[in-house]
Amino acid sequence: MSQEMKRRDAMGIAFGACAAVGGVYALAGMKAAWDPLPSVKAAGSTVVDVSVMEEDKLYTDKWRGKPVFIIKKSAAMVAKESNNAKSRDVIIGDSRFLVCIGLCTHLGCIPAYKKAKNKFACACHGAEFDTSGINTRLPAPLPMLIPPFKVDGNSLILGEAGEAYNKMKESGLLGKVELDPKA
Repeated sequence: MSQEMKRRDAMGIAFGACAAVGGVYALAGMKAAWDPLPSVKAAGSTVVDVSVMEEDKLYTDKWRGKPVFIIKKSAAMVAKESNNAKSRDVIIGDSRFLVCIGLCTHLGCIPAYKKAKNKFACACHGAEFDTSGINTRLPAPLPMLIPPFKVDGNSLILGEAGEAYNKMKESGLLGKVELDPKA
């Protein structure tokens, strides 16, 4: 009988081991199904080369389906700005940039850039923003939002929160309205 018990014990251990290995593979498969696809992960960040940008010219890129306005500011633009406006600038090397989500904070319209007046104007309801994205005319209740960004050499990586973005966040420059990180 002891020989038969040993055989049963060995069969039980073998079955348990197979079940455990199968369970691990099943859990790994479930996790892989829950993870976002590589194409979705890639859409979460956008890399912008700012070294080729000209001063006072609006560049529009797309991040997570939203327009992002980027302007390399000239010395004359920076000289006219208040300290509050300058604190919203993204500094890359010796240059200062406006980086914001190009949507009016009133109803989500896309404001037009009026280069001659150094402002953005929303044609729908008359809201205006300066070249730092700060609302200067109602009905826009808040400045244009600054997306999470990270500076890497001459590249601006939209969608990753870097040191400069975190400093803006800590100092309250982003306001109480923030983007949903899962959006």
